[in-house]
Amino acid sequence: MTTSQQQSRPELRERIRGALESQRTDKERVPSITVLSSLLAVQDDLHYIPDEAIEETAIFCNATINDVWSVASFYTNFRFTPPGMTTVDVCWGPTCHLMGAQKVLDAVQDELGVDSEETSADGKITLRYSTCLGACAQAPVIARDHVLKGRANPDSARQYISDLQQELENGIAH
Repeated sequence: MTTSQQQSRPELRERIRGALESQRTDKERVPSITVLSSLLAVQDDLHYIPDEAIEETAIFCNATINDVWSVASFYTNFRFTPPGMTTVDVCWGPTCHLMGAQKVLDAVQDELGVDSEETSADGKITLRYSTCLGACAQAPVIARDHVLKGRANPDSARQYISDLQQELENGIAH
Protein backbone atom coordinates (compact mmCIF):
# COMPACT_ATOMS: atom_id res chain seq x y z
CA MET A 1 0.00 0.00 0.00
CA THR A 2 1.44 3.38 -0.96
CA THR A 3 1.73 6.33 1.41
CA SER A 4 -1.06 8.17 -0.40
CA GLN A 5 -3.29 5.09 -0.08
CA GLN A 6 -2.52 4.88 3.66
CA GLN A 7 -3.34 8.56 4.09
CA SER A 8 -6.60 8.19 2.19
CA ARG A 9 -7.88 5.34 4.37
CA PRO A 10 -8.92 7.60 7.27
CA GLU A 11 -10.65 9.86 4.73
CA LEU A 12 -12.38 6.81 3.25
CA ARG A 13 -13.59 5.74 6.69
CA GLU A 14 -14.95 9.25 7.32
CA ARG A 15 -16.82 9.16 4.03
CA ILE A 16 -18.25 5.74 4.91
CA ARG A 17 -19.35 7.02 8.34
CA GLY A 18 -21.00 10.01 6.64
CA ALA A 19 -22.93 7.73 4.32
CA LEU A 20 -24.06 5.60 7.25
CA GLU A 21 -25.10 8.62 9.30
CA SER A 22 -27.05 10.03 6.36
CA GLN A 23 -29.69 7.38 7.07
CA ARG A 24 -30.70 9.21 10.23
CA THR A 25 -33.27 11.68 8.97
CA ASP A 26 -34.84 12.67 12.27
CA LYS A 27 -32.78 12.77 15.46
CA GLU A 28 -35.95 12.40 17.58
CA ARG A 29 -37.24 9.35 15.72
CA VAL A 30 -34.57 6.96 14.46
CA PRO A 31 -35.78 5.18 11.30
CA SER A 32 -35.35 1.47 10.83
CA ILE A 33 -31.70 1.16 9.87
CA THR A 34 -30.55 -2.26 8.75
CA VAL A 35 -27.33 -3.78 7.55
CA LEU A 36 -28.80 -3.82 4.04
CA SER A 37 -29.85 -0.16 4.12
CA SER A 38 -26.42 0.75 5.48
CA LEU A 39 -24.59 -1.11 2.73
CA LEU A 40 -26.84 0.52 0.13
CA ALA A 41 -26.04 3.96 1.58
CA VAL A 42 -22.31 3.27 1.30
CA GLN A 43 -22.57 1.92 -2.24
CA ASP A 44 -24.71 4.89 -3.28
CA ASP A 45 -21.96 7.20 -2.06
CA LEU A 46 -18.79 5.31 -3.05
CA HIS A 47 -20.17 3.14 -5.89
CA TYR A 48 -18.64 0.08 -4.25
CA ILE A 49 -18.21 -1.57 -0.83
CA PRO A 50 -14.60 -1.39 0.38
CA ASP A 51 -13.39 -3.65 3.21
CA GLU A 52 -13.57 -0.70 5.60
CA ALA A 53 -17.30 -0.38 4.89
CA ILE A 54 -17.91 -3.91 6.15
CA GLU A 55 -16.18 -3.03 9.42
CA GLU A 56 -17.82 0.39 9.79
CA THR A 57 -21.27 -1.03 9.00
CA ALA A 58 -20.79 -3.73 11.65
CA ILE A 59 -19.95 -1.06 14.22
CA PHE A 60 -22.77 1.23 13.10
CA CYS A 61 -25.40 -1.52 13.14
CA ASN A 62 -24.08 -3.30 16.22
CA ALA A 63 -23.60 -6.44 14.14
CA THR A 64 -20.70 -8.79 13.53
CA ILE A 65 -18.46 -8.53 10.50
CA ASN A 66 -19.76 -11.98 9.49
CA ASP A 67 -23.35 -10.73 9.64
CA VAL A 68 -22.52 -7.76 7.43
CA TRP A 69 -20.48 -9.83 5.01
CA SER A 70 -23.28 -12.41 4.69
CA VAL A 71 -25.68 -9.66 3.57
CA ALA A 72 -23.14 -7.96 1.29
CA SER A 73 -22.10 -11.19 -0.43
CA PHE A 74 -25.69 -12.39 -0.87
CA TYR A 75 -26.78 -9.52 -3.15
CA THR A 76 -25.16 -9.58 -6.59
CA ASN A 77 -25.57 -5.82 -7.11
CA PHE A 78 -22.94 -5.02 -4.49
CA ARG A 79 -19.47 -4.60 -5.90
CA PHE A 80 -16.29 -4.84 -3.84
CA THR A 81 -13.84 -3.12 -6.15
CA PRO A 82 -13.96 0.48 -7.37
CA PRO A 83 -15.75 0.81 -10.71
CA GLY A 84 -14.20 2.39 -13.78
CA MET A 85 -14.87 5.97 -14.85
CA THR A 86 -17.97 4.82 -16.70
CA THR A 87 -20.15 1.71 -16.61
CA VAL A 88 -21.52 -0.23 -19.56
CA ASP A 89 -24.43 -2.57 -18.89
CA VAL A 90 -25.44 -5.30 -21.33
CA CYS A 91 -28.95 -6.61 -20.80
CA TRP A 92 -29.24 -10.37 -20.86
CA GLY A 93 -32.88 -10.59 -19.80
CA PRO A 94 -35.15 -13.02 -21.66
CA THR A 95 -36.17 -10.70 -24.49
CA CYS A 96 -32.66 -9.37 -25.07
CA HIS A 97 -31.31 -12.91 -24.88
CA LEU A 98 -33.75 -14.11 -27.55
CA MET A 99 -32.87 -11.10 -29.72
CA GLY A 100 -29.11 -11.73 -29.68
CA ALA A 101 -27.72 -10.31 -26.44
CA GLN A 102 -25.09 -13.06 -26.13
CA LYS A 103 -23.42 -11.98 -29.38
CA VAL A 104 -23.61 -8.34 -28.26
CA LEU A 105 -22.08 -9.28 -24.92
CA ASP A 106 -19.30 -11.25 -26.63
CA ALA A 107 -18.51 -8.25 -28.84
CA VAL A 108 -18.41 -5.86 -25.87
CA GLN A 109 -16.16 -8.20 -23.89
CA ASP A 110 -13.86 -8.61 -26.88
CA GLU A 111 -13.64 -4.86 -27.46
CA LEU A 112 -12.91 -4.20 -23.76
CA GLY A 113 -10.48 -7.10 -23.46
CA VAL A 114 -12.36 -8.67 -20.54
CA ASP A 115 -13.79 -12.14 -19.96
CA SER A 116 -16.61 -11.35 -17.56
CA GLU A 117 -18.17 -8.62 -15.47
CA GLU A 118 -15.10 -6.58 -14.70
CA THR A 119 -13.26 -3.34 -15.34
CA SER A 120 -11.03 -2.85 -18.37
CA ALA A 121 -7.28 -3.01 -17.80
CA ASP A 122 -6.98 0.79 -18.08
CA GLY A 123 -9.58 1.18 -15.30
CA LYS A 124 -11.85 3.34 -17.44
CA ILE A 125 -14.83 1.11 -18.30
CA THR A 126 -16.65 -1.36 -16.07
CA LEU A 127 -18.79 -4.00 -17.77
CA ARG A 128 -21.86 -5.26 -15.96
CA TYR A 129 -24.48 -7.80 -16.93
CA SER A 130 -28.02 -6.67 -16.25
CA THR A 131 -30.99 -8.97 -15.83
CA CYS A 132 -33.25 -6.29 -17.32
CA LEU A 133 -32.80 -2.69 -18.41
CA GLY A 134 -36.53 -2.23 -18.94
CA ALA A 135 -36.48 -1.57 -22.68
CA CYS A 136 -37.59 -4.92 -24.09
CA ALA A 137 -39.14 -3.31 -27.18
CA GLN A 138 -35.63 -2.10 -28.08
CA ALA A 139 -33.87 -5.45 -27.49
CA PRO A 140 -31.04 -6.15 -27.33
CA VAL A 141 -30.07 -3.18 -25.17
CA ILE A 142 -26.81 -1.82 -23.85
CA ALA A 143 -26.42 1.21 -21.60
CA ARG A 144 -23.71 3.61 -20.58
CA ASP A 145 -24.20 5.07 -17.12
CA HIS A 146 -27.94 4.29 -17.36
CA VAL A 147 -28.37 5.88 -20.83
CA LEU A 148 -29.89 3.20 -23.03
CA LYS A 149 -29.02 2.27 -26.60
CA GLY A 150 -31.40 -0.19 -28.17
CA ARG A 151 -31.39 -2.54 -31.11
CA ALA A 152 -27.74 -3.31 -30.55
CA ASN A 153 -25.91 -5.86 -32.64
CA PRO A 154 -22.30 -7.06 -32.41
CA ASP A 155 -21.01 -4.49 -34.90
CA SER A 156 -22.86 -1.55 -33.34
CA ALA A 157 -21.75 -2.68 -29.87
CA ARG A 158 -18.09 -2.78 -30.97
CA GLN A 159 -18.44 0.69 -32.46
CA TYR A 160 -20.19 1.95 -29.33
CA ILE A 161 -17.33 0.72 -27.11
CA SER A 162 -14.68 1.99 -29.53
CA ASP A 163 -16.30 5.45 -29.60
CA LEU A 164 -16.57 5.44 -25.81
CA GLN A 165 -12.90 4.49 -25.42
CA GLN A 166 -11.94 7.30 -27.79
CA GLU A 167 -14.07 9.81 -25.84
CA LEU A 168 -12.47 8.75 -22.57
CA GLU A 169 -9.00 8.90 -24.11
CA ASN A 170 -9.65 12.44 -25.36
CA GLY A 171 -11.25 13.51 -22.09
CA ILE A 172 -14.56 14.45 -23.70
CA ALA A 173 -16.78 11.78 -22.17
CA HIS A 174 -19.77 12.94 -20.13
